[in-house]
Amino acid sequence: MSIFTRTPYISLYNYGPVAVVSEYFFYFMVYSFLGWVLEGTYNLYSQGTFRKEGFLRGPFKPMYGLAPLLLLATRDLGVPLPIFLLCALLIPSAVEYASGWLLQKAFHKQWWDYSGMSYQLHGHICLRFSLYWWMLSIACVYVLQPLMVLLYRQVGVVWQIAMPLVILLFSADLLWTCWTRARGQKEMELGEG
Repeated sequence: MSIFTRTPYISLYNYGPVAVVSEYFFYFMVYSFLGWVLEGTYNLYSQGTFRKEGFLRGPFKPMYGLAPLLLLATRDLGVPLPIFLLCALLIPSAVEYASGWLLQKAFHKQWWDYSGMSYQLHGHICLRFSLYWWMLSIACVYVLQPLMVLLYRQVGVVWQIAMPLVILLFSADLLWTCWTRARGQKEMELGEG
């Protein structure tokens, strides 16, 4: 089922482009939260603590929200399965690399580092985790996304009412994080001089 297939409830936004954005933003937020849970669980297993510092202060990992949306859009373009499977490997790795590179350039900090692993690129991506993301991506598109569509059908009306508040909270987290991290970086630079 395409994510562009409208759900059978009355939309506050009359099924136009805003309805599509609303639905996509719902998926983005759910997948970003699930990414936070996934990383926390992996950190609990590997480090003994659930809490792992992320870029945002809140319980969201945006790259886990962006990669599934790009994969869903790719799938909905009707690309042949072998090409889609290749995209399921490349898209999450590209998102992870771009995220790591941008965060390092903007905030002079590397939140994850694969440099000690085989077949890595600048410490931002490595073959082992790219293969993990590939398997998770396929499961996400073919197993989890149909459940997300059903969930959205159940909560879509409530979501459209709550969405402005969610956007406000997510934006506040993003702005606060950028401001505090930039300020912290300036304080470090002043302390070094």
